[in-house]
Amino acid sequence: MNDAPILLAEDNPDDVLLTRRAFSKNGFDNPIIAVPDGEACLDALLPADGPAIHPALVLLDINLPKVGGLEVLYRLRADPRTRTVPVVILTTSREQRDVLEGYRLGANSYVCKPVSFTTFVAVVRTLATYWLRVNEPRPHTGAAP
Repeated sequence: MNDAPILLAEDNPDDVLLTRRAFSKNGFDNPIIAVPDGEACLDALLPADGPAIHPALVLLDINLPKVGGLEVLYRLRADPRTRTVPVVILTTSREQRDVLEGYRLGANSYVCKPVSFTTFVAVVRTLATYWLRVNEPRPHTGAAP
């Protein structure tokens, strides 16, 4: 089981709380590091100085302040330190252009947030089971996350 932290880039505090509750309800106790905007997400993964976090998974909303989620994804994929970090776009947008652009930029998955908490818990269970238990985590090589 992968016990590395999960980086949650989400500007809605209610969605952060719901995501934490959904992981907990499903028995996943990975630390969840929540950042409120794209700039903070980039700073956590690609710091100018200091240590970067090494998440098992990035859950990325595309509608983020400061730096949008798709721009964050572009920058993560452009940098060799974060090119292979698993990124799941978790957003309310069902716009085909957003889905296509997310995959074009290198998202590993694109998931629309369900409205009901019960369904959201089930979606989180599926995501967490795959990325934290089934999928072989990427190896860490030296200083790169």
